Amino acid sequence: MKSIIVFSFFISFLFNTSIVANEATNWLSQEIDIILQAYKNQDLPNENKFLMVEQTINNNFAGAGIAKFVSGNAWNSATKETKKEYIKLFKRHLALNIASMMQGYSNQNYSLINSRYDESSKVTLVDMLIHSDNNDIQVTWRLKKSKERFFVIDLLVADISLVVTKRSEFNSMLKTVEYDLIEFNKKLSNQNEISYQKIIN
Repeated sequence: MKSIIVFSFFISFLFNTSIVANEATNWLSQEIDIILQAYKNQDLPNENKFLMVEQTINNNFAGAGIAKFVSGNAWNSATKETKKEYIKLFKRHLALNIASMMQGYSNQNYSLINSRYDESSKVTLVDMLIHSDNNDIQVTWRLKKSKERFFVIDLLVADISLVVTKRSEFNSMLKTVEYDLIEFNKKLSNQNEISYQKIIN
């Protein structure tokens, strides 16, 4: 009897984790398709395409959590208003990075090849292959569900974490301003504006 109960629990566990993984995959596919459809539209101005990417970042990425992690020790000494401004600038920086990568898009196809739910971390990992003429690139999306919706908490491109990479990049920049987030915001704002002009023109 005990073995039947354990087996039933195991099957139920697998079924529930499978549902979460499938739900996450479907959500991710819909969000990706919205952006790709915009980039397939040759008549849509670059500014509009970027704004769609930025809206997706603002709505679907765990921007505040990622921004806090990336800023390291500089976060603790900053005021509430400085942190708020930094999060806004970081989200735009992330959107500009992704929009810059999308500029090389030329109707590549993708496929979501695998998804799994990690019960211990409550994170769903979805593997995506981006197909091109020369080779395929694997991207792993790390998704977490909160308040009945999913958020992207990290992207791994060829097993390299976007969040970890950004933390290293930002740490180098923060060193130049002695980890003063107010001064860093000024640098990030200027950098964002330069990147923005490159994308829309």
